[in-house]
This record gives sequence, C-alpha cells and structure tokens, in this order.
Amino acid sequence: MKTTFKVGTRGSKLAVIQSKWVIGQLQEKYPEYKFEMCKIKTQGDIQKDMPLEIIGGKGVFVKDIQKALLDGTIDIAVHSIKDVMARLPEGLTIAAIPIRENPQDVIISASGLELNQLPEGSRVGTSSLRRGLLVKEIRPDLNILPIRGNVETRINKMKKGEYDAIVLAAAGLHRMGDEFKKQITHYLEADSFIPAVGQGALGIEVRKGSDAESLVKAIHHEETAYAVEAERAFLRRLNGNCKIPVAAHAYIDNGRIIINGTLAKDRNSKLYYGKKEGPVNDFQQIGTSLAEEIIEKAGIEIEEWIKMQEEGDI
Repeated sequence: MKTTFKVGTRGSKLAVIQSKWVIGQLQEKYPEYKFEMCKIKTQGDIQKDMPLEIIGGKGVFVKDIQKALLDGTIDIAVHSIKDVMARLPEGLTIAAIPIRENPQDVIISASGLELNQLPEGSRVGTSSLRRGLLVKEIRPDLNILPIRGNVETRINKMKKGEYDAIVLAAAGLHRMGDEFKKQITHYLEADSFIPAVGQGALGIEVRKGSDAESLVKAIHHEETAYAVEAERAFLRRLNGNCKIPVAAHAYIDNGRIIINGTLAKDRNSKLYYGKKEGPVNDFQQIGTSLAEEIIEKAGIEIEEWIKMQEEGDI
C-alpha cells in the first residue's frame, strides 16, 4: 500500500476547511500515512458570474476533481455531496459519508429581520432555483435575484447594499466558524423549507478498488449515509439536475427513515410535496417511491419528464 495520499478539493475557503477536517480525521486514524491537500480549480469556480443552470449545474464543481481522480493525479476527493450528481463516472465511488452538519437553509439579512419580517419588495439573493421557489411560496411579494460567489463574497454583496437578504446553507457557515455563524438571522425549518439533496454532508470519493477506498471507510457515518443515500435515490429516480427545482431531506427516528421531498415541473411551476417513511434498510426504495409519488401528483409521466430534461425542453 502507498504511504502518501493526495486529497483533492476546490480552493474556496469553505472547501479547504472541509478538506482539512477530513484530512485531520484520517490522520488521527492513520498516523503512519501522509495526506496532502491538492487544490483544484473547477469550471464552477472559473465561471463565477453565470447562473449554475446555464454552465452545467452543480456538477461543474466536481467534474474537474473527478477527472483528477480518474487520471491518478489525486487519490481522494472531498465534495459537498449536494454538488455531486446522482450518477457517478464509471470507476468512481463515494466510499465514505462522514457525520452530517446542520442541513437547514438560513437567512442572513442586512437588517437582522427574519424572512417573514422583510419589507415587501425586499431583494433576496440566491443561486438556487429551489431556494427561490421556496422563498416565493412563503413570501410571494419578495424580489428573488441571482447571486454567485463563495460565502464571503455573497455576504459582502449584501453588506454593500446589492441585496437585502441572502439564503445560504447553515452547514457552510457553521464550518467556517463563529464569525460567520453569528451572522445567521433565521433558520428555515427543513421539513417545510426542504434542503438540497445531501445538504450539510460531505462525500469522500475514490477510485473503486484503490488503497484509499478501504482507508476512508474509517470516517464513514452510517446513519448519515442512510439518510443521504435515500435522498440521492430520490434524485436519481427523477434524473434531477440544477435546471429542475428538486429537494429532499431524510432523517432517522427510532429505527425508521423519514424523508420529505419536493419538486417543480419546471423553473416557473408550483412545488409538489410528499413524505414517506419506513424501515432504515429500505432507504433506497423509500427515496425512489417518494419520487414516483410526487411526480404522479405533478401530473407528468416520469419517463416523459426525464426525456424532456435530457432534451433541454425544461
């Protein structure tokens, strides 16, 4: 077995913090090995001013890192798993999902007001179609505007007066420390303001059959993995991508897995909701059947809906 492992990550402050945490966990488990961080600039980091759905969806944050994995430049990739497409490239696997951070979305407002307190017409920044539709369901009188950039950039844009409030993931702010966490104005309930699939969780990706695959399993958290994989089964059945507002949040309670999900037919449609629960070991089937139930509520035959996505008609 090799003794030095290269760990690939995006170069943003948050991505580096996440990767340092993973490296620290691995180093604690395996003091005899060396883990080196390799920062990789992804297409999503280069094209900062264009909406994600135009430049290729959230996958633009992981494809270059996956390419480095496949060609052997790195041995381990650390992703925010919400950025990882439901279907992985041949030869790669998510070998570990560490314990999840808070999966909720949050509001940071310049005035310190919560979402339901913002004045009519307030400008709310988000890069997510899902978040935009969810905000509109609660406050149709607000003005939803696109925003790109890392966490610090988005907060600074709000402070400069470009936005009255922004919607971000709690997990990133928590991981970046108290300076960022204390700026949160309002936590949005995950059962109703449903997070992105995998939000708050990390995915540790490796080459199948590699030395790294067995190593990273030491930081795998089974309960988190069951919940995240139920959400990813939901996404996989829908062939979900960044062009379609899709969300799911699963958790385990008394030995049962509970999952809430929502989707819209297109970026301008209403949201359709559903909820399922069952034995933990049925996590994939529960996620899949929830997707089928909601698409039936939306009144579209699922295979037709997937075909429309692939042909760019949505």
